[in-house]
Amino acid sequence: MNAPTPAAARISIIGAGPGGLTCARVLRQHGIAATVYDRDPDAAARDQGGSLDLHEEDGQLALREAGLLEEFFALARCESQEERRFDAAGRLLGHRLPEEGETARPEIDRGQLRDLLLCSLDAGTVRWGHTLESVGGPADGPRTLTFADGSTVETDLVIGADGAFSRVRAAVSDAVPRYTGVGFLEAWFDATDSAHPELSELVGRGSAHVADGERGLFAQRNSGGHMRVYIMRRAALDWMAASGLGPQDTEGIRAHLLAEYAGWSPRILRLITENDGAYVDRPLFALPVPHTWRHTPGVTLLGDAAHLMPPLGVGVNLAMLDAAELALALARSATVDDAVRTYEKTMLPRSAEIAGMLEGGAGFLLEEPDAEDLARLGAPAPDRGPGE
Repeated sequence: MNAPTPAAARISIIGAGPGGLTCARVLRQHGIAATVYDRDPDAAARDQGGSLDLHEEDGQLALREAGLLEEFFALARCESQEERRFDAAGRLLGHRLPEEGETARPEIDRGQLRDLLLCSLDAGTVRWGHTLESVGGPADGPRTLTFADGSTVETDLVIGADGAFSRVRAAVSDAVPRYTGVGFLEAWFDATDSAHPELSELVGRGSAHVADGERGLFAQRNSGGHMRVYIMRRAALDWMAASGLGPQDTEGIRAHLLAEYAGWSPRILRLITENDGAYVDRPLFALPVPHTWRHTPGVTLLGDAAHLMPPLGVGVNLAMLDAAELALALARSATVDDAVRTYEKTMLPRSAEIAGMLEGGAGFLLEEPDAEDLARLGAPAPDRGPGE
């Protein structure tokens, strides 16, 4: 088979998310060139999502390998490590404040992280407007990328960093994501401190979580005074259409939600009713557990393309760790194939183990906190009133 050295190889990364960009950046740090292809027409084409907490043991480790850890901390919000837990009646059950100087899991907006990584790459590294259709070519290489506009590219290594519904995945696996039975509706709040002062006080500087076993709300501060709330519920995948609603029927969706959340504290329900703009439907999907594949020359996966799991704080961190480890394997191996084998030998068992621990975990987001959860957070002061 064709086994080029990494330095001489044509390396193609599909997907300009945190995983794909981290991989390109760490490769660049070691003098290895890669090209990133993304379907978006440009970097500003769409909202990049909410806030991420990057962990010392994976996301931050990857940024250290990328030479960007100092720049990350200049943007990160350590104060957003604050956590609050309420019940549906609005009583504060647990409250954790980060210690001074704590940096275990600071928050950063996903868009800020993407911009940090993009700006660290040479101009032209990312090729926008390239929607991948398929990966072809013989097993001994080179591989052929076919894009939606009919163009093709020959490459020695395809790295699938293209998320939940990866087009690269089909080259190594027949697995497809399955709906978990839990869906999110995302709601946005602007100028939170001035326009929504009661909610600002409720949520604090970090996040607030409420759940009753069937439904939940997760509010999360973002930078620039913004806040996002994730309205979490067990629902059929087609619940909106089945209810006679459409994505732009904000008032209809709001009324539907208020009926589902009947009996919850009016103060808590403001997280549903005071949002600025439409709701965004985000059903949760996951890959079968475990998701592994037989080594396939010239192709590998990282992040959600490899191990899509429920959103329990590990997705982006694992993607960035995968990316750094793959890039380092390429920098330290004699051939591309040796590097991919080394990477997959570590990544596949790790992701299978974590996915096994989180299997069915979408439902965890709806569960009421147990004693262990509250002990981790710390009990609120005894003289606090309901919801204060």
